[in-house]
Amino acid sequence: VQLQACGGGLVQAGGSLRLSCTASGRTFSNYAMGWFRLAPGKERELVAAISWSGSNTYHVDSVKGRFTISRDNAKKQVYLQMNSLKPEDTAVYYCAAKTDYSGSYNFFIDDEEYDYWGQGTQVTVSS
Repeated sequence: VQLQACGGGLVQAGGSLRLSCTASGRTFSNYAMGWFRLAPGKERELVAAISWSGSNTYHVDSVKGRFTISRDNAKKQVYLQMNSLKPEDTAVYYCAAKTDYSGSYNFFIDDEEYDYWGQGTQVTVSS
């Protein structure tokens, strides 16, 4: 599967952005999805994850209450709604797909479990 992320940009602190990731290729509902970010001088971290069905989600503590992950399997898209953005949210954001044929409703938080990665989209939050 190929992943294409978009929606990043420059925004002032307190503003909002909505990232989208569009998948092409195989059946999108066979994949659990995640959004990761990589900031300068820091390790890549998971921001949010979602099960194949969308029924289960995970958000890292630093974004809880501000970011929301969701998906539309018919459109083969996963989204990250980011509100109340802070300068520390500045990073390149990546979507990733984890093959999941188990039929479970799991999300995945370990980046090593993900099989496919998008190219990244830059989010810059000014103070």
